[in-house]
Amino acid sequence: MRRYIKEQLIKWKNRNDRKPLILKGARQVGKTYILKEFGNEEYDNVAYFNFDHDEALKNLFLSTKDPKRILEQLVFVAGKPIMPEKTLIIFDEIQECPDALNSLKYFNEEANEYHIACAGSLLGIKLSHTSFPVGKVEYLEMYPMTFSEFLLADNQENLVQYMESVKSIEKIPDIIYEQLNEKMKSYFIIGGMPEVVKAWVTAKDIETVNRVQKQILNGYEDDFGKHADSATIRIKISIVWESIISQLARENKKFLYQVAKDGARAREYEDAVNWLNDSNIVNKIFNVKKPDFPLNAYTDLSSFKLYMSDVGLLRRKANLDSKIVIEGNRLFEEFKGALTENFILNMLMFKYKEKPNYYVFDKHEIDFIIQNKNEIIPIEVKAGENINSTSLKRFNELNENKIAIRFSTRNLDKSGKIINIPIFMAEYIDKFIELGIN
Repeated sequence: MRRYIKEQLIKWKNRNDRKPLILKGARQVGKTYILKEFGNEEYDNVAYFNFDHDEALKNLFLSTKDPKRILEQLVFVAGKPIMPEKTLIIFDEIQECPDALNSLKYFNEEANEYHIACAGSLLGIKLSHTSFPVGKVEYLEMYPMTFSEFLLADNQENLVQYMESVKSIEKIPDIIYEQLNEKMKSYFIIGGMPEVVKAWVTAKDIETVNRVQKQILNGYEDDFGKHADSATIRIKISIVWESIISQLARENKKFLYQVAKDGARAREYEDAVNWLNDSNIVNKIFNVKKPDFPLNAYTDLSSFKLYMSDVGLLRRKANLDSKIVIEGNRLFEEFKGALTENFILNMLMFKYKEKPNYYVFDKHEIDFIIQNKNEIIPIEVKAGENINSTSLKRFNELNENKIAIRFSTRNLDKSGKIINIPIFMAEYIDKFIELGIN
């Protein structure tokens, strides 16, 4: 399956100032798969080492910090030569060996001619407790498959080519619009986890999709027990995790600790929230107090929302039947906004490689707000047919932003400052911002 992140990996390989790479991302987003595929296509050979499967590997990093000595021993383990520039060294599940993590700084300083890429589950958590000298390693974030990647996997390259070919803000032909809209509904059900997408394109069986999604969700929950530091924090993580659907079902989706548990307070549960966020299982989106540069200078750390890393997993966790999503009914309509916002967030994070914010002002709320080059862009998400909004209108009146974005089920168009983008074209937002400004 084609993954756009491979282009970033190739750029990493070709840089003269390349450093050991740490590939971060939630469990099951395809980190190991893409590193192996990248290695097989771009290098003469791959030396793969898994610290979870081979306990003896850890001893190699206990006895020495010298990269040359470590490499000599890794050659025997791999049973093949490890050559500078020509071999991709993959350290998988590297979070299981802190000494291997620590060795990366020495590889950067003393043996940078060797190409090393690392991956692992819950790396965000492990790295939050590990100190790396600034500038000795570099990071790359991997996300679930985008809508376009999903289409490519489903042999719908023509639809991707069409979206890529759009060069102006004008109506999409109805026949293409309907195809993309129907495929988007399928994506809401399936999501972008590679194993789930593979199950779908292979069998076209929704029960198989549901089963694989449940396995992934169960794997996340198993991680709570295996990797959380204490029984107390494990319980709190589970409480926060189980509250996500009810949090997102509220009209105001701001996370409330008392919704998770009666009487719960921030100081008691913020570690659990941060654990889930650091694991990349959920995405913590903060409110900003002011829509100005730089946005992160105005972050309100006490006010946030929690979305899931994948819209398909959100659908499965909410136990929404696939027919409800495809056909639509009152039950779905009540939760449709949460699914749509989650989808838009997932696409925004892929495009901008960082989390957007949201903005509350004068009893109004902007769903997402981003920095795009030198512009502050408000974003509104409309899941239904009604696109009327006083919030976006009021924001435009109070601020000097050149454009605003509305994602909805309406066709592509521009009215005043507002560009209406069909939901299924969310990952091309930067193109429409540029067209709208210029």
